[in-house]
Amino acid sequence: QVQLVESGGGLVQAGGSLRLSCAASGSIVSINTMGWYRQAQGKQRELVAAITGDSSINYTDSVKGRFTISSDNAKKTVYLQMNSLKPEDTAVYYCNANLRYTSGGFLRRDRDVWGQGTQVTVSS
Repeated sequence: QVQLVESGGGLVQAGGSLRLSCAASGSIVSINTMGWYRQAQGKQRELVAAITGDSSINYTDSVKGRFTISSDNAKKTVYLQMNSLKPEDTAVYYCNANLRYTSGGFLRRDRDVWGQGTQVTVSS
């Protein structure tokens, strides 16, 4: 099986910075995309940023210029550097990976796996 373990959330004042990390482990064959989603209270989960295996990057408009996604393919880890944080960035941040892995001797293709979520709270 595959696990995504997140770290780096917390409480920060507006204008501050946080760095989230997400490490994938397990019987991984290849990773198509890794990314970060967030879900604020009472709202739907939304994509924040994603990076593909060939380093193509996508950001939601509200974080462009403030957040930076990066990855270490050897460590199967994705990072989200969040600068100039705003109260509206407050949410539970979830790591997501779309990948191929083996399970029970079978290849599982292009499956989505989620982390447990980490709380980011930005105070005004």
